[in-house]
Amino acid sequence: MTQAARFADARHYDVIVSPVITEKATMASEHNKVVFKVRREATKPEIKAAVERLFDVKVESVNTNVRKGKTRVFRGRRGTQSDVKRAVVTLAEGHRIDVTTGL
Repeated sequence: MTQAARFADARHYDVIVSPVITEKATMASEHNKVVFKVRREATKPEIKAAVERLFDVKVESVNTNVRKGKTRVFRGRRGTQSDVKRAVVTLAEGHRIDVTTGL
């Protein structure tokens, strides 16, 4: 493996933060879609390349959204949650990712 390929792998691991395991994400998995929490600066082509490289699947499309952080009060102190960017990755027919097993 070349040095450039090793750096590419490390960069791909930095793009995807974690899988999202919620009821809505589980229902989307029935339609060949997987939801990931990604870095705020990540672009759709970067996300597509990272998922294809890390999970060895074919990605058809990537849709992203940013959930703005909420203001919360905990024990009388006001705080703000961070903004979170999510990517909904649509996989090609015949490809699957089991997010519960990890990498």
